[in-house]
Amino acid sequence: MSNQRPVHPDFLQILALKDQKLVDLYLDLRDYVLDLYPDANELLYHTHALTSVYTISEKLSDAYCMIPIYTKHLNLGFNKGTLLKDPNKLLEGTGKWIRHIPIVKKSDYRNANLKKLIKESINFATDDMGKPSTKKGLTISKIKKK
Repeated sequence: MSNQRPVHPDFLQILALKDQKLVDLYLDLRDYVLDLYPDANELLYHTHALTSVYTISEKLSDAYCMIPIYTKHLNLGFNKGTLLKDPNKLLEGTGKWIRHIPIVKKSDYRNANLKKLIKESINFATDDMGKPSTKKGLTISKIKKK
């Protein structure tokens, strides 16, 4: 199954400036993440990195993962990564909450261990959410136009 949700034009405009190999990897990872939870809302940011955040509501605090795209690499990040069970030691980082997995090739994320971790993160976010959201499957750009 492949997600057919189009990439927001604000995001695409900046994404087009990246190396094509990085763009292709991002697009496939995005499809993979959205296929695992099609009702996710996608929040788009451009700060120190071009980032798409996947959340079970319209709030950043209810996010279960994110894909920051840097100049030459991208990561799959988990906002509450320190609270997730990670028996396969996939997660990296030293921050108080966030953990990430460096993504270099499709096999870094298209595998059973990471699929299980993403699903756990979705379940954690669902259990941790306060008031349920009625907004589902939206793409919301927070990118400031110049």
